[in-house]
Amino acid sequence: MPESSPVRRRLFDLALWVLLSVPVLLRSDPADGGSWLQVAVGVTVLGGCVAVSRRWPLLPLAVTVAASLPASLELFTPSYSLALVAFGYLAGRRQDHTRGSLWLFGAVAAVGLLLTRLTGTSLGPWFALLLALALAIVAPWLVGRYVRQYDRLVRSGWELADRMEREQAAVADRERLRERSRIAGDMHDSLGHDLALIAVRAGVLEVDPGLGPEQQRAAGDLRRAAAAATERLRDVIGVLREEGARPPTTPPDETVAELVDRAGASGLDVTLSGAVPEPPGMTGRALHRVVQEGLTNAAKHAPGAAVTVGLRETASRVTVRVVSGPGTGSGPPASGGSGLVGLDERVRLAGGTLAHGPLPGGGFALTAVLPRRPPVPVPPAPTSARELDRARRRVRADLVRAIWIPLALLAALAVLTAGVAVWSQSRSYLEPDNYARLLVGQAYAEIAEDLPDHALEAPPKGLEAEPGGTDECRYYRTTVFAELPVYRLCFVAGRLVHKAELP
Repeated sequence: MPESSPVRRRLFDLALWVLLSVPVLLRSDPADGGSWLQVAVGVTVLGGCVAVSRRWPLLPLAVTVAASLPASLELFTPSYSLALVAFGYLAGRRQDHTRGSLWLFGAVAAVGLLLTRLTGTSLGPWFALLLALALAIVAPWLVGRYVRQYDRLVRSGWELADRMEREQAAVADRERLRERSRIAGDMHDSLGHDLALIAVRAGVLEVDPGLGPEQQRAAGDLRRAAAAATERLRDVIGVLREEGARPPTTPPDETVAELVDRAGASGLDVTLSGAVPEPPGMTGRALHRVVQEGLTNAAKHAPGAAVTVGLRETASRVTVRVVSGPGTGSGPPASGGSGLVGLDERVRLAGGTLAHGPLPGGGFALTAVLPRRPPVPVPPAPTSARELDRARRRVRADLVRAIWIPLALLAALAVLTAGVAVWSQSRSYLEPDNYARLLVGQAYAEIAEDLPDHALEAPPKGLEAEPGGTDECRYYRTTVFAELPVYRLCFVAGRLVHKAELP
């Protein structure tokens, strides 16, 4: 139950206390034969019940029942009937679980039956107690449970809607960051490749015999600066790149053949073997990136080495292999780093595999096997939708329990009431054979074994007058369920003087 401000809660409790105290004041007024002590005790008890009703919702209901039973076994008293209805509703509204309420309802029925038997009265007051229990306590309790479950469903819906709003905002932020990361990755791929080609051109100028020493030294400085710029670019873009970010899926405008031609025009000794139609989508983009990364690594780590780009295709896949021989640079091509790590992720997302490593005789090989059609990613079900569905199922289950458990209790009470009524009526049922054996003039002690345990408390209405001069007349049922006809036995001085079956 959603909590309001403390001031509003106190005002509500005070108004409830005043409202429930009005019947006590009216019923226990001294002019009605009551006393001011009854007024003080009743008002004080109700005030305490209201004070603890938020923390212990069932306690006020139990106390009100305890205050009503001594005054009336039927559980109906003008002073506390309104309190029973109010505390029954509040118990259903504020209580988390139903088990305690069910135990209390059963205890009230059991205590009422016990008091009925101890006072020696018939079971009529107990049936009235069950009816009052159902109408004045269980019915308001059911209404409170329904209101509670409805509020819970509404509150869960608003909470999930707020969560979905926050998740959508977070998704939008992640998409913006991911797009920036993709732009950074593409800038690294293209700009790094161009810087590598600049370094290749500078290396050619550095060893050109037609240039003077100063020009060759300047070309060497340019080559080293381009290589250093490539490393710094790799470091900066590595910081900007989001971990696990998906690469761009838009195919580049440049084909693999154009990429190889541009690298060859820059001075790289590169040849292309095999010509296959480049697949569209992520596969084509991954194919282009594999060739670009292989040429970049060859130009950077093995300047002067011959590079071979080989393409092969089958009905379902495309294989690309970039092989560079031993170069004249400072070292072999790198076998790791963010470039190859990102390339491996891109090939994996396209549904392919990537292999790279040094060759036995020197050099480096980069091989990728790519499917012509990449797998279609299946987006996961939104978390908010699953949470909303789970919350709805949970609230529906709680609502069903809150309804069928009390209804089952009421059905059980109805069956019990009917059973007790049949049992009570059977105790005043006189079998026709036993009635036929009764003879006028017999003493009561002689016929007691043939008579039921109990006679009817009062004769049914509309019967003829009893015979005159008799001490006592007793009435017994002729059938268990029908009120009429009945047997009438009249006694004088303990002897049967009259027997009749009255319609």
